[in-house]
Amino acid sequence: MVHKLHKNDESVEALVIGSGFGGAVAALRLGQAGINTVVLERGRRWQITPAQNTFATPHNPDGRAAWLSPATIFGQPIDVHTGVMETLVEDGIIVLNGAGVGGGSLVYNSIIYQPIPELFQKVFPGSISYDEMDTVYYPRVHSILQPSPIPPDILNTIYYDTTRLFIQHATQAGFRNHLLELAVDWNIVREEINGTKVQSTIVGDHWWGINSGAKKSLDRNYLSQAEKTGFVEILPLHVAVEIAETSEAGYWVSCHQINESGEVVEQKSFRCRYLFLAAGSMGTSKLLVKAKATGSLPRLNDYVGKFWSSNGDTIATRSNLPPVSGKGGPAGAVLENFDDLDRPIVLINLENWASPEGTQQCLGLGLPSQSGTFTYDASTDSVKLHYPRETQLMVDTEKTYKTLDSKNAISTKTPMTEMKFYTPTTTNRPAPETDVVINVSSMRKTSQKEN
Repeated sequence: MVHKLHKNDESVEALVIGSGFGGAVAALRLGQAGINTVVLERGRRWQITPAQNTFATPHNPDGRAAWLSPATIFGQPIDVHTGVMETLVEDGIIVLNGAGVGGGSLVYNSIIYQPIPELFQKVFPGSISYDEMDTVYYPRVHSILQPSPIPPDILNTIYYDTTRLFIQHATQAGFRNHLLELAVDWNIVREEINGTKVQSTIVGDHWWGINSGAKKSLDRNYLSQAEKTGFVEILPLHVAVEIAETSEAGYWVSCHQINESGEVVEQKSFRCRYLFLAAGSMGTSKLLVKAKATGSLPRLNDYVGKFWSSNGDTIATRSNLPPVSGKGGPAGAVLENFDDLDRPIVLINLENWASPEGTQQCLGLGLPSQSGTFTYDASTDSVKLHYPRETQLMVDTEKTYKTLDSKNAISTKTPMTEMKFYTPTTTNRPAPETDVVINVSSMRKTSQKEN
């Protein structure tokens, strides 16, 4: 089924759906090429202001913390608003997505983590050259985001004693480890420490954005540069709902313009020559699966909607540790267990504003053995992800934690780790049959190829 154009359709040469890590890169390169481009972003802009109160905080949550939800991911009641983080309860998995101009970069932990060649080649096809990524594309990303590890003067403050302990424990346990490169302005972090900027990064207030402005989110580099070309227009609060091929060698996109309460204020449609889908792995997959099921993109193959995978994310809390209490972030160091490259495990310390003294929160990453499938339900006009349980990944992650803890036992204290998976409305009731995945790298971003 090929869509017929209407006279009310707005015409543009290129249209990008989403303004996160994929859409921001596409927008900049299209703008630099002189191609008139519109970027549709479902969320609002989140500009850092002199008041330093752009984002909700864990101590004072409100609607800015969640995408059109009456509660935060931690179950705190809030007003319904177009906030920065969406919770998707799918079949067998809970997915967290960023929302806003800048996408997942607004809420991820600023981690720029390049994979080693052996693991890269296990995941990506041979047609993608790691050497080319390493010499061309990773450096290109670094040149714009300019990530760097925690500087020594900041690392040695009380705010980062948990990162220092994590490195110490990883070394004692015999694991390779190093500080992570973070897309953070460390001069602003220094201002947080000396009291001239609001404390955000150093106290764990980074789940819903960093109010001091220390995070180098994409709206402050790729997207701002794209807009400065004069060829790129970003339309916030525009939700793409349908895509189709047209009879005139192009594409048609229908969207809802909404207000900050999520109410539809106008129906819009665009026609374009070039269409870039960058709505994250969830948003893009759902648009494509619906388009295949309804026939609006008739040339899609049968692989659409299949082989979706997570980052192998797990969340754990280490306890019974020495009396450390620092909550500096937005992340710290990485422990790499690469003894078996078929089942690698990475642990990263991510400090939580609410962590009691002597505890530490960590993110685990691995290569999932399972993959998910999307299905379209015509009766509800909706798409659902179905994801099987990741048993082996959790076993391997727990084994790494056990080694880390046992190798750091002392006569009076042995560290211990508890891995939990939660429903989106509570932080004290485990959901044993549900995984939690931070999608589109809310937690971290592996450097990507960009043109």
